[in-house]
Amino acid sequence: MKKFALVFVGMLALLVLSSADLWAQCAMCRGSVESSMGNGRNNVGVGLNTGIVYLFVMPYLIVGVIGYLWYRNSKKNQQEREFINSRLRQAYQQN
Repeated sequence: MKKFALVFVGMLALLVLSSADLWAQCAMCRGSVESSMGNGRNNVGVGLNTGIVYLFVMPYLIVGVIGYLWYRNSKKNQQEREFINSRLRQAYQQN
């Protein structure tokens, strides 16, 4: 499990370090920003970029939360199994 955590942290670090291209826009958004820039409004581009990044991050955040909850639940189940096994060993040793 430590190897999985190490790989996960490595992938997350790679994603964060390669985030220079996150501010890219789709063609339609770019056209909208360019036309609004011609009208003198430059705050539209910032809003579009923020929306794009928000939509980009949400699926990864959801998967990360689900993965963490699954990991936590599996650790709890493992501790319960170990407790039951230790109690069984104690009961067999007494008889």
